[in-house]
Amino acid sequence: MATGVRLLRPQSSALSRCGNWSRYTRPQARCLSLFARPKPTYGEHVPLSTVGRLQLAISSGLGAFLDPRKGDAVADFGEATAQPYFIHRLRDRMLMNPTGRRILRERPRLTSQSLDIPRLRALPPNTVGHNYAAWLDAEGVTPDTRAQVRYIDDEECAYVMQRYRECHDFYHALVGLPVFREGEVALKAFEFANTGLPMTGLAVFSAFTLKKGEWRRFLDIYGPWAARNGARADDVINVYWEEELETDINELRTRLGIEKPPDLRAMRKEAREARRREKEAKEAMARAAV
Repeated sequence: MATGVRLLRPQSSALSRCGNWSRYTRPQARCLSLFARPKPTYGEHVPLSTVGRLQLAISSGLGAFLDPRKGDAVADFGEATAQPYFIHRLRDRMLMNPTGRRILRERPRLTSQSLDIPRLRALPPNTVGHNYAAWLDAEGVTPDTRAQVRYIDDEECAYVMQRYRECHDFYHALVGLPVFREGEVALKAFEFANTGLPMTGLAVFSAFTLKKGEWRRFLDIYGPWAARNGARADDVINVYWEEELETDINELRTRLGIEKPPDLRAMRKEAREARRREKEAKEAMARAAV
């Protein structure tokens, strides 16, 4: 006799349905996380997603490779590639040094006002401050041209990148390298050996874009100088430049373990004169043959 009872198909629980849904959408969640942007952690911070950081690294890296003098491209590439490992490693090296720890604690900034450039010009010619001011005047730059760090997520690491950026001109003055392309490549190679930041390493590859004579000088003279001095010198990020302005510049080089490279401007001038003499000699021979 029929009971009139209808058998019902077992229904999956809401929990199991939720579990199945999450299982099938987990790859989508991971994909979305690549585009997710974290919240800002300090005033100037511009957070980037993983994809956004990769895009910035590629576009700015190409620009910096083609011309290492492009400050905006170099700055963006430096920030895009410095984290999560390299800038933290540089920060840790500052934490292991007494002066580096003090810099991180006090967070000084290098600007025209804080350095008082007119006072530096009046210092004795052998001082760090006078050489720095003379280098700024010769190259037509100021300490205020360095861009503000925006793409480093950790606030303390952002300051480390800012400090490195603002100290760059002191490195120029310390070793006497000019700002034109060949000098920038040599200094960036030195910085790569000393700091390990990927952005500075890109300059080593941009040496392949130099002219023949420039490439030969980098290969024979400035490349080996950069590798040797950058690797053996103390961490230049730990120099409290504000307290070294009246120091004898040769004394500071000795203390850091840095030898000054040959005068690049003088070598370029000598090479131009040699080419001119060679050209004149060929023209004279051609006239004599006629």
